[in-house]
Amino acid sequence: MLRRILSSLPPAARLAGLGIVLAASPALAQTAAPAPAAGGNPIIKTKYTADPAALVQGGTVYLYTGHDVAPAPQERYEMHEWLCFSSKDMVNWTEHPVPLKVSDFTWAKDDAWASQVIARNGKFYWYLAMEHGTIRGKAIGVAVADNPVGPFKDARGSALITNDMTKATGISWDDIDPTVIIDKGGQAYLFWGNTACYYAKLKANMTELDGPIQTVQGLPRFTEAPWVHEHGGWYYLSYATEFPEKIAYAMSRSLEGPWQYKGLLNEIAGNSNTNHQAIIDFKGKSYFIYHNGGMNEKGSSYRRSVCIDYLNYNKDGTIQRVRMTTEGVSAAK
Repeated sequence: MLRRILSSLPPAARLAGLGIVLAASPALAQTAAPAPAAGGNPIIKTKYTADPAALVQGGTVYLYTGHDVAPAPQERYEMHEWLCFSSKDMVNWTEHPVPLKVSDFTWAKDDAWASQVIARNGKFYWYLAMEHGTIRGKAIGVAVADNPVGPFKDARGSALITNDMTKATGISWDDIDPTVIIDKGGQAYLFWGNTACYYAKLKANMTELDGPIQTVQGLPRFTEAPWVHEHGGWYYLSYATEFPEKIAYAMSRSLEGPWQYKGLLNEIAGNSNTNHQAIIDFKGKSYFIYHNGGMNEKGSSYRRSVCIDYLNYNKDGTIQRVRMTTEGVSAAK
């Protein structure tokens, strides 16, 4: 009957009638979802980036990452250098020349793993994990520069932390993933670890420990990737938990604890066994920066990509679960 009615109409009326029929059908009336907005996640699409750390300086965010270079289909970590990007709006990113390589440290062997940069007294200190050349296991070094994009140079000529300095575990890779913070009184602290989470005070020169290495308590199922930040009078220690990794967090009024576990921040990041976060405030919003394995058909746990989504606090200081998205964040103004 419908075909007979439409065939008796002029062409224009026939099309109009067909449009009415289509609109009347719920199944046919659905339209295609809009394409993801320009930008979106992952935020860097020209190379693989992992283990993000971020530094806010005025109206600019500096993003520091590792660089996965293992060719597909190999499944191993291959990382020899760190990368630096900057943005004034969290959407449009400028890549800077490679600021630092493992080969810039005469005592190091390989493995440009997770890191973080902090500013103090007009200088920029970069704490980095890598394989030591002569002492078994991973180690943490520190580089320094007069500019957040470098060039950086080894600040000590030796490692700050070596595997023979930490005894909470028997593994050789527990001295990784450094995160650094300066408290309200001007005391700097370094946190790091795998399986055990360590911390120590730093001297004002930022290149020497100022006291014993201690172990953080109150972090159930701690795996690695600690990140320490302050917001609203609280200190937060987020970290990767279990494996494949999710991100959990704890809160404290003091960087020396006690830390109170608060739960998960995000779930397993797509197509990546590891999960590594940075948390910052910028232009009135809070951001959760992480990596997944979601770039093109070759992305994986060994070819990761940095992503950014919003982070939201509750009135009592606790943090809402992060919603990982393809769209990412809007340009900050």
